[in-house]
Amino acid sequence: MELGYGTEHEAFRERVRTFLDAQWPPPDTQARNATPDQIRCFRRAAIDAGYLYRNIPRRYGGSEQEPDILAAQIIREEFAALRAPTELTGQGPQMLAPTLLERGSEWQKEHFVRKAIEGEHIWCQGYSEPGAGSDLASLRTTGVLEDGEWVITGQKIWTSHWKHAHYMFALVRTEPEANKHAGISYLLLEMDQPGIEVRPLKQITGDNEFAEVFLDGARTPADWIVGERGEGWSVSRSLLKHERNMIGSANRSAGLFKSLLRLARKVQIDGRPAVEDRGVREALAHIHGYVETQRCSSYVQLTRELQGRDAGTLPMFNKITNTNIGQDISRLSHRLLGAESALAPRGQPSGRSSGNEKWMNQFMGSLGMAIAGGTTNIQRNIIAERGLGLPRDSAAAKTDES
Repeated sequence: MELGYGTEHEAFRERVRTFLDAQWPPPDTQARNATPDQIRCFRRAAIDAGYLYRNIPRRYGGSEQEPDILAAQIIREEFAALRAPTELTGQGPQMLAPTLLERGSEWQKEHFVRKAIEGEHIWCQGYSEPGAGSDLASLRTTGVLEDGEWVITGQKIWTSHWKHAHYMFALVRTEPEANKHAGISYLLLEMDQPGIEVRPLKQITGDNEFAEVFLDGARTPADWIVGERGEGWSVSRSLLKHERNMIGSANRSAGLFKSLLRLARKVQIDGRPAVEDRGVREALAHIHGYVETQRCSSYVQLTRELQGRDAGTLPMFNKITNTNIGQDISRLSHRLLGAESALAPRGQPSGRSSGNEKWMNQFMGSLGMAIAGGTTNIQRNIIAERGLGLPRDSAAAKTDES
């Protein structure tokens, strides 16, 4: 097995380093003090150089590069080494943009993709409803076409990014006579309009990351539909794939493990760094093995994709694997910190603390990950039924029949 990058890709690495030496950090500025405008300019330069948004055509704001797993890994390594800005995260860049590239019309790609990946447009998601979470196909929000516009009535819940969102992508029932999967359409709509009311939901952490959204005659143009009428379920499965990949990123798990390792080196047990304790080292080794297994799986998936081969059941495990890793990390961080792990961030928004209290947010987040992108139980059913060909869960079958 050859694990080296080879002469061609090491030459590519040198080109990436040369670019970064010239572009990051900005002149007379430390990386952590870069302004939003400086970061925006850097990202545009990186796109022009072919290092960011490599899979997005240039006409939609990307750099339109040939798929190359090793080149992508080199970019991640070199950018991370200097803490240089990479691609924006969030529901617009990571979920809507790839969905539009797969299923959107030409005008939708031209109008929305560039502004999503550059952060000019912030998007939120309108999927879950009271009574329609795991059984999403039971959603009741309706859309009726009147005078060239969709008129939308209903309620969405657990909407994140609501504080800054300009737009929402939503699943709406437009064909009331069709069965519950076939009667759904995928609509885009503006958030700042009459007929939309947003109510924050206060979490146990004191934050209000999520909200419920009430739609009472909200409107959106007839051509702001992705795919055809009644195809929303199929479009949503494309999006959920991107959401689960975002949640199940191997890089995400690896970064979280590095934070845990730093904690184990800082905390002391019996006057010595915790990382020297045998029990702690065994727990770290267990988690590290899990993280590296996930990374290897991601390489296999990318390789098969580049070869035009089906990745099989592997993508189905991405989200649930990341959930399990996050919960294992949470357990060990609590063990290392003891009572201090129960501290909540003080005097600033949840998740912004740099002290040990940030691990309380990680713990809460690890619980939420079991729900985001589809509950863990539902994901196990998908793996069993669609991946392994096992009989349908009897409870799920009864729900579908009712």
